[in-house]
Amino acid sequence: MSPASGRLTVLLAVGASLAGCSDGQKRRLASEAVVNDRPVEHAPERYEVPFAVEPPVLDGLLDDPAWSKADWSIDFRDIQGPSMDKPRFRTRMKMLWDDTYLYVAADMEEPDLWATYDKRDMIVFHEHDFEIFIDPDGDAREYYELEVNILGTIFDLYLHTAYRDGGPADHDWDAVGLRTAIHLDGTPNQPDDVDEGWTLEWAIPFASLTPPRGDAIVESWRGGQTPHPWEVWRINFSRVQWQLDVTDGGYVKRPGLPEDNWTWTPQWEINMHVPQHWGYVRFLPPSPGR
Repeated sequence: MSPASGRLTVLLAVGASLAGCSDGQKRRLASEAVVNDRPVEHAPERYEVPFAVEPPVLDGLLDDPAWSKADWSIDFRDIQGPSMDKPRFRTRMKMLWDDTYLYVAADMEEPDLWATYDKRDMIVFHEHDFEIFIDPDGDAREYYELEVNILGTIFDLYLHTAYRDGGPADHDWDAVGLRTAIHLDGTPNQPDDVDEGWTLEWAIPFASLTPPRGDAIVESWRGGQTPHPWEVWRINFSRVQWQLDVTDGGYVKRPGLPEDNWTWTPQWEINMHVPQHWGYVRFLPPSPGR
């Protein structure tokens, strides 16, 4: 079956499912209206992902020649938009893809390398972290979230729908086969010096982007497929950053202050779970002659 006919089959299956749905079930296939805290000042950011003929070596250093083919994103801004204060530290990302993985690189300035959560699925955004949100079919429902801290601790989850639309989140879902590499330019959890930052590489298997068993709406039909060239997904990135004090020789969060949330493309409110605002990510074809 050709890719085009395969897509047609999926669309027909979705249409057939809608025909058999009640009005209430149909409403669950489209997210509720967005409620913004601030005016939307511009459209979501866009990024074109080059195809990696040779995959990058994952060592956290970002100096592999493969990465030279991908452009850096704009610097992250406050989650509520560019009219808010500029983030205190620089964050940027780039992406590549091949037949197996979505590759993500992130570069973060950080004077205080801090993390204590060291077991999978601990809520790592309670400390400094980096996050990606992935909605392959762009329907603003049924999407994936991965988070990581400087220790490489992963918190991954699947959202049946946005929290605003009733959720729930499935913390038992795992991005099976996820590969993570981190380089620290500094000394973690030592407040007596000033660190430079950290860099991250992720290889996210496309096959892992499959809903838990029993979630049988649109995303299950897509089934962890590799994207086609020119296909567009909705993706956003977030960095959670806390202001810290030093007590008894260790870092503690400064009392009474909320976290900072810095994102690739703004959400216009302090809420990552509004997929309608995520960026547009287009997968470029391999170069001619591959």
